[in-house]
Amino acid sequence: MKRRTFGLMAVSAIALAGCSTSKFRRYRGPEVTSIVVNKSDRKMYLLHHDRVLKDYRFELGFAPVGHKQFEGDGKTPEGTYIIDRRNPNSRFHLSLGISYPNEQDIAFAKAMGKKPGGDIFIHGQPNAFKAKGDDWTWGCIAVKNREMEQIYAMVNNGTVITIRP
Repeated sequence: MKRRTFGLMAVSAIALAGCSTSKFRRYRGPEVTSIVVNKSDRKMYLLHHDRVLKDYRFELGFAPVGHKQFEGDGKTPEGTYIIDRRNPNSRFHLSLGISYPNEQDIAFAKAMGKKPGGDIFIHGQPNAFKAKGDDWTWGCIAVKNREMEQIYAMVNNGTVITIRP
């Protein structure tokens, strides 16, 4: 009887382990050489040179029109930046950092007597609260969690990201 109980427990443990899903995926396809974000169309494209590998819909900052200029303005930057960091423990499932602000962004904000802000990411949905409505971030690009898992696996640090109006 003890052997049977042990056997059932072992099979159950293996079955449960197989059911667990990790947010970390593997990607073995072509390298993502750039990302293009079209804010007005709400479309993000992961590219291998000139070929679209994947595209995603997304949500933006609570003030989606225009280039981010100052801390707290709720806008998403426009221009060319770099994916410069990864956060596997983000408050928003997973996140990839965008190199905003650049030198021009800093100089403009400083000339206006303000801070440019920062901490702009591509990220998933919040872990602690449910996002309400469209365009709820503080300037980031938000996708669904499953999509963020794909993006996180596909995009390397150093990838160029162009964010267009």
